[in-house]
Amino acid sequence: MGLSSAGIGSGLDVTSIVTQLMAVEKKPLTALTTKQTNYQSQLTAFGTVKSGIATFQTTLQKLSEAQNLQVVKATAGDTAVLDASGGSGVVPGDYAIEVTQLAQAQKLATAGQTNPQTVIGTGTLSFDFGTISGGTLTDGQYSGAGFASSGAGSKTVTIDSGHNTLNGIRDAINAAGIGVKATIVNDGSNTPYRLALSNSQTGEASSMKISVSGDAALGSLLNHDPAGSQALTQTVAAQNAKLKVDGLAISKASNSFSDVVPGVTLTLKKTNAGSPTNLAVTRDTDAVKANMQEFVDGYNKLTASLKSLTSYDMTSKKGAALYGDSSVRAMLGQLRGIVTGTVTGGASSLTRLSDAGVSFQADGTLKLDSSKLQKVIDTQFDQLPGLFAASGGSSDSQVSYVSATAKTQSGSYALDVSQLATQGSHAGWAAASLDYAAPNNALQVSLDGLSASVSLRDGSYASTSELVSDLQASINGNTTFAQAGSAVTVSADAGGVLNLISNRYGSSSSISLGGAAASRLLGGRGTASSGQALIGTINGVAATSAGQTLTGASGNAAEGLKVSVSSGATGVRGNVQYSQGFAFQLDQLASDFLGENGTISTRTDGINSALKKLDNDKLNIEARLSRIQKQYQDQFTKLDTTMSSMNSTSTYLTGQLTALANNVNSNKN
Repeated sequence: MGLSSAGIGSGLDVTSIVTQLMAVEKKPLTALTTKQTNYQSQLTAFGTVKSGIATFQTTLQKLSEAQNLQVVKATAGDTAVLDASGGSGVVPGDYAIEVTQLAQAQKLATAGQTNPQTVIGTGTLSFDFGTISGGTLTDGQYSGAGFASSGAGSKTVTIDSGHNTLNGIRDAINAAGIGVKATIVNDGSNTPYRLALSNSQTGEASSMKISVSGDAALGSLLNHDPAGSQALTQTVAAQNAKLKVDGLAISKASNSFSDVVPGVTLTLKKTNAGSPTNLAVTRDTDAVKANMQEFVDGYNKLTASLKSLTSYDMTSKKGAALYGDSSVRAMLGQLRGIVTGTVTGGASSLTRLSDAGVSFQADGTLKLDSSKLQKVIDTQFDQLPGLFAASGGSSDSQVSYVSATAKTQSGSYALDVSQLATQGSHAGWAAASLDYAAPNNALQVSLDGLSASVSLRDGSYASTSELVSDLQASINGNTTFAQAGSAVTVSADAGGVLNLISNRYGSSSSISLGGAAASRLLGGRGTASSGQALIGTINGVAATSAGQTLTGASGNAAEGLKVSVSSGATGVRGNVQYSQGFAFQLDQLASDFLGENGTISTRTDGINSALKKLDNDKLNIEARLSRIQKQYQDQFTKLDTTMSSMNSTSTYLTGQLTALANNVNSNKN
């Protein structure tokens, strides 16, 4: 019977033999593991590439915005009077600012109530906002004043049985979100609880007119018409900010605005009548240089990383993780190709990076010459955005570049306009009536393809101007029109004849009136005219029209190029230029690299597929090695058993032969 433990019977070292044989058999597995390690290193390296490109792209996107290359500083001499911040498109200069009045919002207060929880009544509150003119203000109430609605539309608040107390009315107004804040103030009198209303909007056009339908007590508390009966007391008047800029008088609805000194945001803080403060607007050279240096540093850091990941160390005779990877070398070539190229299209007189002081060095890096950049800032400041961003321009002052798409090619494109866009209108025949007693106040309005029912005031208007304001506010305040962004402008000539004009342009622009009130408003049927579409060509091909814009046709070099034509004549309107600056081009390239089907995804997908195959191959080899090891183990165990048996036989035979020899010797003796 053979021995059960290999090598014990025969002395054969089966374990050592099998181990050595398996070491040879495992060499393919070791090679696969090495490949896996290399592939994992490549994945890590591509992660570094991806991160580096994404970081550089953030810088590129910053430089694709004009304001980051035309940074200006706005400094107020007295910051207690105003704050100032610069933007883009600003002409440097010094301005004398004198603030004589700050803008403020109107505040109203009701008559006092004994208990804020006493039931008052239910109904609907309608808030209109507009301008109070003329008259006399005495103890917080107007006499002989007029009120002209701003035309933005009325806001309503429902006062139901759950909100019919002073506390409830306050809560209902605040919950309605109409831009009016309600609070309750205790003035310490015998009827101390007063509802205080404050408009969130400043400016003289934000005065409140409140109409109440419902219980008489609710109306007695809150009906408020600055041009008529007033239940509330004005505690703070709505007023505009008033200032002088270099002696020019200006009135603004807000204390913060950016259209007085174009591109500079001014925030008024207090008055300084008689003591003007200086506003200095200068080019922020340091900020522009810092942004340019960030671009240079970002490019150099990215390309250095790509070179390092594809390098070969002659000392160690070992390549980096992506040594020999053609895709990364191609990336470097594409990046270099852009920064050494030119910007075409004509939107900027600067066409090479070197024009702005950024030069390409022999070692492949970029270097910024601050002195040369300073000269550009001093003489061609407005051209810098076109060198880096996607930008456009026009040779016609009434034509402006709006936008472009990824399919728009750089170039200068001829523009020809055969028809200008117009607005839809409805003009009256004769003077409008001022009497609209129900049911003659019902109006059906069709505006820009939408229809809605509108009701005018039940009764008579004091003047045509009051009718104009109410009609415009009623139409523009209608939810159907407001949600679609449609609105009208209503005016009247000296004879009281109305004219309604849609605020949109193009063939979709229209306005017409119907219903019982229409003939009274128009003095008959009136004349309705639909708007005309803007018609023209860009680069010799018919463009798509929308309002006052034309967009280049599909399949054309100018595809997606959008321009606005505000006015002017028909016929040839010059050229529209479109350029793709360096930051824009590099940003697009970075997006291609990082995209779903981009270079990095393609390579990492391929590596992951290879790793998956290696995992399968490894499992197959490990299974085969397990079988081979068992086979070797079985074979050498059997050999051991056989050798052990043979050793036993040899020992037995040796013993027998020895015994036989001894017997023979004994017999001789």
